[in-house]
Amino acid sequence: MKGSRPLHPGAWWLWALGLATAATRTASPLLLLLVVAATGLVVAVRRTGDPWAGSYAVFLRLGMLVVVVRVVFWVVFAAPAPGPVLFTLPSVTLPDWMAGTRIGGPVTTDGLRAGLYDGLRLAAVLVCLGAASALASPSRLLKAVPGALYEMGVAVVVAMTFAPQAVTHVRRVRAAHRLRGRPDRGLRAVRGLVMPVIEGALERSVELAAAMDSRGYGRAAAVSPARRRATAGLTLAGLVAVCAGLYGLLGADTPAALGAPVLVPGLVAATAGLWLGGRRSPRTRYRPDPWRWPEWAVSACGLAAAAATAAGTRTGTPPLPAAALVLALAAALLSSPSRREAG
Repeated sequence: MKGSRPLHPGAWWLWALGLATAATRTASPLLLLLVVAATGLVVAVRRTGDPWAGSYAVFLRLGMLVVVVRVVFWVVFAAPAPGPVLFTLPSVTLPDWMAGTRIGGPVTTDGLRAGLYDGLRLAAVLVCLGAASALASPSRLLKAVPGALYEMGVAVVVAMTFAPQAVTHVRRVRAAHRLRGRPDRGLRAVRGLVMPVIEGALERSVELAAAMDSRGYGRAAAVSPARRRATAGLTLAGLVAVCAGLYGLLGADTPAALGAPVLVPGLVAATAGLWLGGRRSPRTRYRPDPWRWPEWAVSACGLAAAAATAAGTRTGTPPLPAAALVLALAAALLSSPSRREAG
């Protein structure tokens, strides 16, 4: 489409984090499945053909595995729960120096349902992160990182490009196995896939980080010691306040005073610290990504889902978060049509 541009990667991450926050604020399986469905539909409409676009399917499978593992762990290690007993496993109580944990015992319907819902909640959060990884270019997102975070820049590159590169290497190694007549699916192929995939993905990520370092990414300018101390103090205090505020917002039983009243000043302090720190790391951007109305609209869809789910949980009005999650689907219409991006 002529005149189209890819959406700013930060907008996709804000949208996905908003949906992930909504998933942490509810235990309703219907709402959790709506979160997964919303991310899947938006990814199906807006993902490109780039290597990282295939990471959503990997996170989806990982989420299914998490649900199974959580249920199995609950059945084996969970404490007694009320409800009708489905079956009883042989039980063993560990010594006191191992916290007296009981293995096995009666498995009830209420306990099994609680384990399933916990696993589904964690799976929904993972799927949201997978949607952000599939929609946002890691290299373009790195360009938006503040200059004050240069010391973290190389680590961020390695961490954010590892999963997409691993997906690409899985396809390459499986194709090589098929050409050699070796199995490329099932448990027999896992042993031959793991090491080449991890080695290749890590090598590509480190090469990208080395290329950034060789190009002088994050060169520092001379600043006074007082400014360095002010930058460090503001950034540290702001990030601590942001963590405390997010804990207050995400926790269902946390006091209201630990939420927005702490989060907003923390964001202001962290922003001021990053702005001061960015002045000691001057750099130019080639073709910077603009932030326009589609970015605001997509971010608002995700943040509205988080706010509505939190409000619905506190007031006991389930239709409110359900409507907000349906609104999150509007991100597929509000975002600009994407084009294929270069690695």
